[in-house]
Amino acid sequence: MKKHIGGIFLFLTFFSSVFFAQNNLIEKLLNENKDLLGEVISKADSFEVQIIYTQINRDKNNFPSFTTYSYRVNPKNYFYPASMVKLPLAALSLEKLNDLGIKGLDKNSRMEIDSSYIKQTALSVDTSSPNGYPSIALLIKRVFLVSDNDAYNALYEFLGQKTINHTLHAKGYKDVKIIHRFIGGLSLDDNRKTNGLKFFDGDKVIYDQTPQVNDEEYKFDLNKLFKGIGYLDVNDKLINKPFDFTNKNYASLQVLTNILKAVIFPEAVPKKMRFNLTKDDYKFLYKYMSMFPRESEFPGYDTSYHDDYVKFLLFGGSLKNTNGKIRSFNKVGLAYGTLTDVAYIVDFENKVEFMLSATILVNKDGIFNDNKYDYQQIGLPFLANLGKVIYNYELKRPKKYLPDLSKFAFRYKPN
Repeated sequence: MKKHIGGIFLFLTFFSSVFFAQNNLIEKLLNENKDLLGEVISKADSFEVQIIYTQINRDKNNFPSFTTYSYRVNPKNYFYPASMVKLPLAALSLEKLNDLGIKGLDKNSRMEIDSSYIKQTALSVDTSSPNGYPSIALLIKRVFLVSDNDAYNALYEFLGQKTINHTLHAKGYKDVKIIHRFIGGLSLDDNRKTNGLKFFDGDKVIYDQTPQVNDEEYKFDLNKLFKGIGYLDVNDKLINKPFDFTNKNYASLQVLTNILKAVIFPEAVPKKMRFNLTKDDYKFLYKYMSMFPRESEFPGYDTSYHDDYVKFLLFGGSLKNTNGKIRSFNKVGLAYGTLTDVAYIVDFENKVEFMLSATILVNKDGIFNDNKYDYQQIGLPFLANLGKVIYNYELKRPKKYLPDLSKFAFRYKPN
């Protein structure tokens, strides 16, 4: 009975921190920093800005509690999540391996994806791997290190469209639908079908997954599904109509924040919303969510992948190399003029930690698919400066107990 009451208390505490915190603090900080954020904040509606700032306070046992401040957050106001959907797929893929419970099968097992349907792609070799073969571990590394689309597509095959959506909804992440790969030319029906695949222990097949077809529909009553004044079609012809996002992936900023919280702080979220992951799984995710591309050996990346390559908040196109004292455990999305970053940011030296999520649309001409977006001019500077505003506030914010951040500290490859 005590365990049941404790679970209810944790559930209510989690949701009260999300929905009932005062909103005036974040607006105050935005207004106090108009020199950095003014252009965007003064036109926040046209830029479709949404922000969630989560303060983290520790008790004497280092257990976290949260106070969440939101700015213009509305799950019904659609934004294109782009690569943000890779975050839940990484967690779900590790969970599926654990749920299968097959001896010899783990994230490092060699995998092979068949081409079961027209327009689909087989996968049996990966030269970025030390053994030349793909694995779930390698795919997840690529997803977080450089937001690799082919890696996401392979995780999509492994999970299947129905499993992805059904599992997330069952966990309480309702405002989400993940219904397509990142491959051009596929129809809605093409994306319902996922390939067969195999896992091996040596040369022995230990798991054989048949091709899957999802017969479910996912419908949401959303605003802002039609954006802009025009778009270029597949023949680069200008169509003078708003671009329709109805059949694109969807995930609200709050859901993405809650998924990150469940990965970073599983002990502090309701059991229903957690992923079935081992301690090793969590360490693996933390390491590669926070690693810079230059620190990775397999896969390896050259110096064109700067430290800020997939770190928008705080880093945001302005930091080329850092000393690693500040790490962002995050996932970003960038496409169709929309930039999103959902991050847990840690300063190990100054004992600072906070969560920050933000999305912004930067497409001043209102034309989609023309590759003329204002990422460098507006989007990245805004997210970098927003991160700096919150970070500087956190540096000065008094805390009764400083956090023990040792579980998030890793030895990365020196470079």
